[in-house]
Amino acid sequence: MKKTKKRILTACIISATVILLAAVWFHIPYSPMKAEFERDVTRLAADEGYDAADRVITDESIAHLPQAVQDYIRHCGYIGTPAVKYMTIDFHDVDFRQGKDGPALTIDYTQYNFTAKPCRMAFIDTYMFGIPFQGYDYYEDGKGGMKGVLAKGITLFDERGTDMDRSCLVTYLAESFCCPSIFLEDFITFEEVDRNRVRARISYAGQTAEGIFVFGDDSEIIAFTTEERGLSGTDGTVEYIPWTVRCSDYAPSADGILHPTKMQAIWNYPEGDFVYFDGEMKEIIYK
Repeated sequence: MKKTKKRILTACIISATVILLAAVWFHIPYSPMKAEFERDVTRLAADEGYDAADRVITDESIAHLPQAVQDYIRHCGYIGTPAVKYMTIDFHDVDFRQGKDGPALTIDYTQYNFTAKPCRMAFIDTYMFGIPFQGYDYYEDGKGGMKGVLAKGITLFDERGTDMDRSCLVTYLAESFCCPSIFLEDFITFEEVDRNRVRARISYAGQTAEGIFVFGDDSEIIAFTTEERGLSGTDGTVEYIPWTVRCSDYAPSADGILHPTKMQAIWNYPEGDFVYFDGEMKEIIYK
């Protein structure tokens, strides 16, 4: 009997210790994935291979763009501003779903988009059932991927491959309207469809992707649509479903530039739209 009680006590002590250590690990700021993200961003931001300091967005520099794109750049106040090396966008308390059957989460989302070449880094930080969940989306040198980690160390998914490369490339294209310096680079071309729609095509590292920017009558971009962003299934298959980014509620930031403050990412299923990202921009910074 005494040995049994001793074993039970020992087991309880071990269990309590494990729970305590897990709680400490979950709540300390450090995580291997976040450290990887921060290292990558620091490395890219320090790259001296591209200098935007002497470039300014002018009427002359955008004269080759379709009229709707020119009107957007002027309307938002970019004329006379310097071209930038990268932008940072912070979203807080985003309503997010990994998939139709995935749990509804509230996430913080930070992204960096670079201008000299298609390059994008984004980090998701949230909790799932009280356990930290973190995600890292990346695209660099023509290679893209998406990783998800639970409890800072358990890999839930690590998606890579040609379809992911292309999906990341078209995502970069979709977000380029937040940083019109990208419109001046030669890897993006435009074709006017009609007064309110412009087709954009991006070519890089042997891949090409395209989509359509939709403009409101006030010259603000209100949507981007494409059929070239793959949706990965749990069985590893990739399905191509129309995908839309919607943006709204433009407002001036501290620098006087008009930005959309609300953004949604949507899968346009035949049976109806599925909004899986619904957030508000808290801050956008140009460097």
